[in-house]
Amino acid sequence: MTGLPAARFRFAGLALILAVGVVPGQLEAQQADKTARIGYLTSHSPDTFRAGVFRQRLRDLGWVEGRNLIIDFRSADGKFDRLPALAADLAALNVHVLVAAATVPALAAKRASQTVPIVFTHVSDPVGTGLVSSLARLGGNVTGFTHLNVGLGPKRLELLKQVVPNVSRVVALWHPGGLGERTDKEMVKETQDAARALGLQVQFVPVRGLHELEAAFSSIGSPVILLPSPIFRNEPRLLAELAAKHRVPAVYFDREFAEVGGLIAYGADMADVVRGAAGYVDRILRGARPGDLPVVQATRFELLINLKTAQTLGLTIPPALSIQADQLIQ
Repeated sequence: MTGLPAARFRFAGLALILAVGVVPGQLEAQQADKTARIGYLTSHSPDTFRAGVFRQRLRDLGWVEGRNLIIDFRSADGKFDRLPALAADLAALNVHVLVAAATVPALAAKRASQTVPIVFTHVSDPVGTGLVSSLARLGGNVTGFTHLNVGLGPKRLELLKQVVPNVSRVVALWHPGGLGERTDKEMVKETQDAARALGLQVQFVPVRGLHELEAAFSSIGSPVILLPSPIFRNEPRLLAELAAKHRVPAVYFDREFAEVGGLIAYGADMADVVRGAAGYVDRILRGARPGDLPVVQATRFELLINLKTAQTLGLTIPPALSIQADQLIQ
């Protein structure tokens, strides 16, 4: 797949202006056929994966929809079995880059094409799931950004114990298959190990669809840690409202949960991750090969605490924890 080296277009355009007196507006019209095309594949709504941040970063880099960029969005709307067909559909459009948000869509994209450059985001374990063979030396047509959600479970349990110091039992809500079989197993194991180290009993409650959430919260009766999954990421307000309704302290994996009423959220700065993925798309459109771009691990993490929710639940946030927070929501 060839790139779209924008610098080459600029130099060629300058030469044309000097040679025949074409004005910039006319030159832009003549270069309309140089439009880049991106496929964007998600398991749920693209907005769930910060598509707006992605678009804005591309605009900042000179790629403007309707002028020199087309983005074809495909969402499985939570029906994971649709992802292979959607990925094949995007590959057949001869897109210059295929962006895949979350692990299962990324795997579907990889199976759909061995030639179209693929940039993934919102992926926890790209090596373990087989997306890439290593983080550094890739080869092939796949690269992207990992947010390390597998590995952050112990920290979330620690935060829960700091806020509810007398807790002895916690419930881990999880979505089997949401991140891929291997990642799910690692996430469950690390949560079990961390709970044991903290002297906590942990009960795993599976949720396979949003229709099961009400029943899950009704039966919990203990503080909750929410294990990462696109199905949960898509409904932060619903989850925060259910936790409030049943007066359950809960720790989440993304800032949106705390912003809409969740008690605590801790995870990678996903806006930063998405901006990075857009930067990789830009580099590929300008001629870089995905196999030469290493997978980037998230380096910025956010802790948000909703003080209003803590007060409603009768919880006191330790001063030391308040100081650590990146944002305290009043």
